[in-house]
Amino acid sequence: MQASDFTKVPPLASRETGQQQSGLSKLNTGTLCDPEGDCFVRVRKRDLERLCTEVMQLREFLPKVINGDFLDALNKARSLEKFREQSQQEHQQLKQECLHLYSRLDAAQSECQREKEEKLVLRERLWESREQLQQQAEFCTGLGASTCTVLWSASRREEAVRDILADGKLEPFLSVAGQTLESFVKSLDEEEKPQQQNYNSHEHQFVLALAGVITNLAAVTCGRDFISSSAHVLLDTIMQLLGLMKSGVFPKLKVLMLMALYNVSLSINGLTYISESPALLPLICTLLEDRDIEVCLQALRLLQSLLVEGDILAQISPDLQHTIPVERIRQLSSSRHSALKQAAQELLEDIKCFTKTGHTTTEKEQ
Repeated sequence: MQASDFTKVPPLASRETGQQQSGLSKLNTGTLCDPEGDCFVRVRKRDLERLCTEVMQLREFLPKVINGDFLDALNKARSLEKFREQSQQEHQQLKQECLHLYSRLDAAQSECQREKEEKLVLRERLWESREQLQQQAEFCTGLGASTCTVLWSASRREEAVRDILADGKLEPFLSVAGQTLESFVKSLDEEEKPQQQNYNSHEHQFVLALAGVITNLAAVTCGRDFISSSAHVLLDTIMQLLGLMKSGVFPKLKVLMLMALYNVSLSINGLTYISESPALLPLICTLLEDRDIEVCLQALRLLQSLLVEGDILAQISPDLQHTIPVERIRQLSSSRHSALKQAAQELLEDIKCFTKTGHTTTEKEQ
């Protein structure tokens, strides 16, 4: 075998560095080495040519061997690998967010527990405040009932009424009294049976005493004149409340308010003012149907007081004759209650006189 049949092939590292051949030295074994220690091997030229041919053939036929499905699978594998990496990143991000949410949840639960404890404390304080407020309300109601009861008794004396008027505090007192009566009447349970109502409670006694004071003030001339001229709101409130209260509900309060209107009607100014109310006569007609005898009696007296000054009433209400419930008054004139029977009979006589006076006036005008 001749030396020309062999080709010197450098190692891969030497070929990548440009196949530097300077400084090579021969070894006694027939192997060539450079000063850095990289060695060469001898390969037959035919083998090298065969290897190059095979490499070229592989380069030519390899794309044909590897079909499209394999390439698609390879691309899918690469895509899946990329998707896996993205999924891992997203998973890591979601894990961090989950940990953050857990942290916020713990903080929110702690805050919620703290608020629950504060709420329990506030609820206990609220109950304590309600109890204290209820106690104070009961105390104030009891004090008001006692005070107004004393004032009710004192106002029976004419000198006491004059002293009250001289003090100059009667107008605000009547304003507060009217508001109190209105609040009480509107709070009454209209469906509650009369026998189930506790008329002995401090609240009932308080309101009853207020109405009694108003009645006693109107029973004195100076008090009556003051109410007739300066307490129109109170008079309107009383008439309104009498219309709101159902039959059989708190008759004592109805009686006192009717007595107050009766006392006011004894004054010309008072009679003129209450007669101008279009709701007065329908109110009296309704009260005459009340189940309580004393309420009917006071309604009769109020109507009788209106008929005494027939001229004023005729000017205000020309159709008065058709408005008066004569049939109901006749029924009451047959009542077993002597005072109610007598008042109804007297009222029937007054109605006859009023009717005759009306006919005479009409004939003179003709």
